[in-house]
Amino acid sequence: MGERRIWLVATIAIAVVVLLGVSIALLAFDPRTTGADALRTGGLAAGSVVALYALWLNDRRRRTEEQRQQVERDRYELEDRRVELDRDRIADERFARAIELLGHETDQVRVGALHALAGLARNRPDYTQTVLDVLCSYLRRPFAHDRYGADLDTAEEKDESERMLQVRLTAQRLIEELVPRVDDADAPAYDLDLTGATLEYFDLTDRKIGTLTLRYGRLFSDNNFSRCEFHGKVWFTAATIGPGRLYGRFRCDDAVFHQLAWFPGTEFSGRATFRRTRFAGTTKFDKSRFGNALSMAGAEFHGETDFRGARFEHDVDMSGTAFHGEVRNDGITTSPDHDVTLPVDWEATTR
Repeated sequence: MGERRIWLVATIAIAVVVLLGVSIALLAFDPRTTGADALRTGGLAAGSVVALYALWLNDRRRRTEEQRQQVERDRYELEDRRVELDRDRIADERFARAIELLGHETDQVRVGALHALAGLARNRPDYTQTVLDVLCSYLRRPFAHDRYGADLDTAEEKDESERMLQVRLTAQRLIEELVPRVDDADAPAYDLDLTGATLEYFDLTDRKIGTLTLRYGRLFSDNNFSRCEFHGKVWFTAATIGPGRLYGRFRCDDAVFHQLAWFPGTEFSGRATFRRTRFAGTTKFDKSRFGNALSMAGAEFHGETDFRGARFEHDVDMSGTAFHGEVRNDGITTSPDHDVTLPVDWEATTR
């Protein structure tokens, strides 16, 4: 405040000096100038000095205000950063606690831990892929159930197996909920690694998926991948689709495989359908076994396709199937007791 007062006094003094100097100079050097004209001109010059001071003062105030606003912005940014770090810390603690509870001996606690992980993924999308990885790893754990051919001797073992099944079905449902729908254009395509997993009633209908790995997986009852879009590679190598509670059906109608789709050595014990499905990349069904009816009516294969050694043991409907790339189909076998419709020029051995 003292500095501003000094500058104000100095400006007034300079203005007075300018006023007197200009007025006297005009009167001394220009005889035609009257006293009123000289005073008016000096006043204008003095006013200019005051105006310059006012402009300087206003600019200084502006710069001070800008600095104050910048300090406020920095403070808010630091506060936001602190809040974000607190959120990250809390999320990390929730994640670690949920992972710890997944190993709890009580199935209700494990179900709660799975829901806690899913809630974290919903609130923090950056955790979604990590949570999906954890859910998939849980489903990859060894699992035995008498419905899947395991030899469980005691009632206690059967009860424990059934409780474990309920936890696993919860993990499946949460995966289905977290994977985005195909009509969500802005959502990322998450990867699912279910190598060797045992699944039942796994339903990813209308979902967008990145890479799906189900090598050596076991799928029971009704599993549905219809209208899925697979943006990454898909691996079903040596997977088994078998009966569960009622049957072992595999549905993949109207799906789109943007990259390779591998089903070599896959065992389809129940009905399998790939109607109107589009295979854009390399596709392999070599040495696959179709123990029940197969329908690929209207399917499109745009890349290299391999059906070598495939076994069709029931009805086959490949009417309207289109192949736009190289096709390998030698060694195919079909059943003489069932209706078989193969593409034109395909040869098969009846067995």
